Amino acid sequence: MNKKLNRFNIVVPQVTERLSIRDEEFEKLGLQLKKSVDAVFGRSLAIRELDAGSDNATEIEMVNLTTAHYDIERFGVTFVASPRHADILAVTGAVTHNMEIAVKKTYDAMPAPKFVIAVGNEACDGGIFKNTYGVRNGVETVIPVDFKIPGNPPSPLQIMTGLLGLMRLIRACKVS
Repeated sequence: MNKKLNRFNIVVPQVTERLSIRDEEFEKLGLQLKKSVDAVFGRSLAIRELDAGSDNATEIEMVNLTTAHYDIERFGVTFVASPRHADILAVTGAVTHNMEIAVKKTYDAMPAPKFVIAVGNEACDGGIFKNTYGVRNGVETVIPVDFKIPGNPPSPLQIMTGLLGLMRLIRACKVS
């Protein structure tokens, strides 16, 4: 879909991709997430996002969840500024040597029980930076990881699906 700009006949191509999910599907997934969050935590879910050395692509997708289009807060999920208020630590990026201590300190500052998700290929196993001189590879080389959400970067839908998967995993562990 191209559109003409002004009277100069300059054609501007569409640069954004079409969403592959309809609003109704996203709403259904969000309500499932809300139900799982209520069952596991009995309240809202607080996430502390930690960039351990990424290119910000994954962070952009996580921030998209808080925009008016997705509005993840209506499903009881919020992002918090302090690990002391967090239920989940969401780590993005391959852990650089300079960030290793910060990742450990952030994890240690979280209240128990501690849940960690690796978001994006770099956080999962190092991604394109795997085994390079400046990184420790994935997050699990530094702190324990409960759930991985791969993608380069993962879409907001993939992130929500991953959160739902973590809620199901936590719920299954509580039952057994």
